[in-house]
Amino acid sequence: MNFVTVAELNKDIVRNLHHIPRDIDLIVGIPRSGMLVATLIALYLNKPLADLDSFIAGKFQSVGRTKNTDKCVTKYEEIRKLLVVEDSCNSGNSVREACKKMEACNQKIEYLILAAYISHSTKSLVDVYFRVVPQPRCFEWNFIHYKRFMEEACVDIDGVLCIDPSPSENDDGEKYREFIRNAKPKYIPTTEIGWLVTSRLEKYREDTEYWLRKNNIKYGKLYMMNLNSAEERRKLGNHAKFKAEIFGKLHNARWFVESEPMQAEEIRKLTGKEVFCVDEMYIHDSGFRQKIYWGIKEDYINKFRSILPQKLRTKLRKIKRILLAQGKRKRK
Repeated sequence: MNFVTVAELNKDIVRNLHHIPRDIDLIVGIPRSGMLVATLIALYLNKPLADLDSFIAGKFQSVGRTKNTDKCVTKYEEIRKLLVVEDSCNSGNSVREACKKMEACNQKIEYLILAAYISHSTKSLVDVYFRVVPQPRCFEWNFIHYKRFMEEACVDIDGVLCIDPSPSENDDGEKYREFIRNAKPKYIPTTEIGWLVTSRLEKYREDTEYWLRKNNIKYGKLYMMNLNSAEERRKLGNHAKFKAEIFGKLHNARWFVESEPMQAEEIRKLTGKEVFCVDEMYIHDSGFRQKIYWGIKEDYINKFRSILPQKLRTKLRKIKRILLAQGKRKRK
C-alpha cells in the first residue's frame, strides 16, 4: 500500500510551489478532499480561496484582514485565472466533471487543473501535479472511508474505532461493560470493514456488538479472545500474537489496522503482511520498496534514476516487477 500522510502532503506542496504560476487570482478546491490541498496552497501563496460550487455561484473567501494586499482580487469580475485543485486523480472522473462545470460557468476565465497525486494514466488530465503515486494507494485524510482499503482490512476496535478505556474503566467488570456500550467513537468508517479483530474477551461480545450497531459500523466477522478474565489475558501478554494468528489465516486480508506501535510491528513480523498504525500514521512493511526508500528523499532517487543508462533502468524495472510479483504470491 502506498500511503500518504498529511505531513507528506504538506512537504509535497512546499517542494512544488515553484510549479504553480504566480498570476493565479483564485484557488478553487474540488470538494471535499481537494479543499485540504487547495487551502494549504492558498495560504502559502496568499491567494483567495473557494470551493468549486461556491465559485460557480459567484462566491469566494478573501485572504483575511491581516494578509490582504492590493494584488489580491476582491470582486468576482476581477478574476482572470484560476487554479482548480484536487487531492488525487485516479479515474479522472472528478477532474472531468470539474472541467465541465468550469466551461459551462464562465468561458472567459482561464483555469489550470492541479492534482497533488496522480496515476501514470491520468497525467494528460492535469496541468500540474506533485507526485505519481500508483495503486494501491491511500491517504491519511480519507483512509477510513476508502472502500478497497477497509474491505480487505482486519481492524482493531480499542484505539481505532473508539478510544481506549481508562485504568479505572478497565476493571473487567461493570465499569468496563459500561465503557464498551458507551465508548466515545474515534474513526467511524462509512464503508464495510472486512474483519474486526480485538483482544476484548468473548464474554463482552454482546456489549461490543451493541456498540457497533449503535454506531452503524458494518463488518464481515468479529474475532475476540476466548479467555476467562482480563487477568489471564495480562499474564499471557499475547495481544499482538492473537491478532497475528487471525490475520495470518485470513488470506484475503491484506492489511491490519492497529493503534499501538509495538503491537503493529509485532503483528507485521509474525505475519509478514502490512500493518497500518493509526497512532503513527505509518505502514509497517518489510517489503523491498520501503527498504530502498527509507530515509531517502524521492527527489534524490528520481535524479539518480535519470542519470542511469537506459539498459540498466530497464533491468531494474524488470527486477522490481519480479519482486512485486513475488510479494503478491506470498500474500495469496
